[in-house]
Amino acid sequence: MANEKFITIPENPVSRFLFSSTKAALIWLIVRLYVGYSWLKAGWGKITADAWTGENAGGALQGFINGALAKAEAGTDVGGWYAQFLETFVLPNAKIFAFMVAYGELLVGLGLILGLLTGLAAFFGGLMNVSFLFAGTLSTNPILFILATWLVLAWKNAGWYGLDRWALPFLGTPWSQGSGSNKNSSSVNT
Repeated sequence: MANEKFITIPENPVSRFLFSSTKAALIWLIVRLYVGYSWLKAGWGKITADAWTGENAGGALQGFINGALAKAEAGTDVGGWYAQFLETFVLPNAKIFAFMVAYGELLVGLGLILGLLTGLAAFFGGLMNVSFLFAGTLSTNPILFILATWLVLAWKNAGWYGLDRWALPFLGTPWSQGSGSNKNSSSVNT
């Protein structure tokens, strides 16, 4: 075990360009703004709707969940395990989940538009997309999930034209050694 060799496989030029070069940041800015606007618009619509965050909070989510449960009962689009999760955990807590969805969508949109913690915002956006897909809703979820996945992979340079340019070197990464101002924590090629 002590004499074990580690093999390093070099990264291909296309992925190095897309995911590590600031020259690709303009591509990611366009993707970020599109996905961020989609989330911001959806979140704002929910925050300003009484059925999501007002006196009747949770009503819209209950309707959505009941629709998903009907699909599961008919044997279409929704898996039994996910229907069970929706029925036993989400539905009894619909008011809390409605707030989480509404404000989560808004925060994901703001994070992507501002380019602040882009990889994290894209991850949570993708998580919501997958949740909606599991509940049997297509809409824009497949394309937003794909774009969110790419933004997660491009976390180092996707926020270059945004606040990440300054935030990431200051904050560092959880896997880096030393203080948050470690400049080597998120290497980006210019």
